[in-house]
Parts: sequence; structure tokens; C-alpha cells
Amino acid sequence: MAYRPFPADSGCFVTIPQDPVLCIDLHCHSTASDGALSPSALLERAAERGVSHLALTDHDTIGGFAEAWDAAGRHGVTLIPGVELSCIWKSRNIHIVGLDFDPDDAGFRGALEQQNENRWARARMIAERLGKLGVDDLLGKATTAAGGDVPGRPHFAEVLTGEGVVRNAAQAFKRYLGNGKAGDVKAYWPELSEVVRWINEAGGIAVLAHPRKYQLTATKLRELTADFRRAEGQAIEVSTSGQSSGDLGFLAELCRREGLLASQGSDFHFPGAPWCELGRIAKMPDGLEPVWHSFRQPILSPAPV
Repeated sequence: MAYRPFPADSGCFVTIPQDPVLCIDLHCHSTASDGALSPSALLERAAERGVSHLALTDHDTIGGFAEAWDAAGRHGVTLIPGVELSCIWKSRNIHIVGLDFDPDDAGFRGALEQQNENRWARARMIAERLGKLGVDDLLGKATTAAGGDVPGRPHFAEVLTGEGVVRNAAQAFKRYLGNGKAGDVKAYWPELSEVVRWINEAGGIAVLAHPRKYQLTATKLRELTADFRRAEGQAIEVSTSGQSSGDLGFLAELCRREGLLASQGSDFHFPGAPWCELGRIAKMPDGLEPVWHSFRQPILSPAPV
């Protein structure tokens, strides 16, 4: 499938390597977690945008993988096993992306089941705390909004909007679901080192996801990255959506400093956000080793004809 570049005036960037074949996006979400598109629709959209290799990285679940696998075959996209796992580092919620693991590994599936129960416990607590709003069967409706999977705060916001409690999702977060509000429930998550171990034992590669989104100081982010590497994490997302050129350079420096592989991904959740679209990722700085070169079946640029 040929890669179709975006118009030069689109204000967006495309993935590297920038050649006629490869367009690699290793971070996105479907309705199996908090994305807006089903796995099938996500793969169709990825193909339309010229993505050649995609990792579906839903939060703490691989429930969408089977559907995505079938759709990938229909649309000519190579699907990489992926997941985005929540964990704790020094009392902070951090996300680790797992790539290229064995999705049938029994130990890994057991760990995902525990993560899933953690998410359900959190959803039940959110519904309980928002019970005073008078929405009948709030948890059930949020679960329906999530397509039968564990509802997150965006799904509760959707229900509150539909029930007329708030005007829109933004107001729902401002009043009830944002940081410090009644629906801001912190789930119990395992330590960073444990999550990295799960991924490694399943034969995968652990990637520190979107490091600049944690709002850490440069010193704290260096500390996090060093701890991640000591826990045997192998890669860091250098290029993702919502980053400045300064972010890109700083993360490249961290990548080199800790001797990590470099990953990239759009972190796509829903259509209509041009700054966060499948396959639109800023070009990584030179001199970094791409994580996909270390996959069990490495993704390499075709030799020139």
C-alpha cells in the first residue's frame, strides 16, 4: 500500500521513515477503551491515511485486538500487538505502552484481567460519587456508551451530557469529572517496575508513553526516565501529538542519554482533531534507533530498486 503524504499546507507532519512505503503509528485507541472508533473503523481510517504499520494500544486491554487483526488483513495494514498500561511511579500515574508482545501469553493475560478489575472498581466508584446527580443507572448507561467495556470519565461525561445534567463534555469535566472533582477517582495501579516486567516476560518492548504529558519538571522527567531504564524499560515515545519542537529535542536527548530505543505514535482517540490524527507525527531527530528495528519481525525500509 503506497503512502500518501498530507498536503504541504496542512500544518501537520508525517511519520518517519519518510519513504514511499512506510508510515508507522504505534499509539492509538479504539472503543475497546476510550477511543471513538471501533477497531474495524480505526483500521479503515488508518489505511485511508496511508498508515502501513499500526499498533492498537487501548488502555489496559487487548479486547479489540481480534477485530483489529481481521480488519488489518482486509485493509492491507500490518498490525503490531499493543496496549497502554497504567502504573504508579512515586505516587504519579504513568502510562507504559507495550509493543510486539505475545497476545496469547497466559501470564500477561492474567495481568490484564487484574488491570481490568482495577478499572471496573474505579468506574463503580465514579458512579457512586456522582449518584447525587440523579441519573438513573449511571454506571449502566456509561457502560453502554463504552460499548459494553469499562467506562472511563469521557463515557460518564457523554451520559451526563445526554441526560441534560451538563451542556457538553467540557462542562462535565469542569464540574464533576476533572482533577479534584467528585468523579476524579484515582484507581489502584501496580508499580512501574511490575508493569515493565509483565511486558518483558510476554516477549514485548516496554515504552515510556508521552513523557511530556505528565507535567514533570525536566529534573523529574530525567529521574523517571532513568528509573524506567533501570526497570529494564527499552524505549521512549520521542514523537507524539501535542508536542513542541522543544519537547521533541528534549525527549531525543533523554533517549540518547539513557540508551533507549525511540518510538512514535499519534495517540489518536477520535476524528476531527487534526493535531492528533493517525499517521501524523513530527519527524524524529536524527541519530535515534527506532523501536521497530527491534521487533521480532523488524520493520525495515525496503532496499532501493
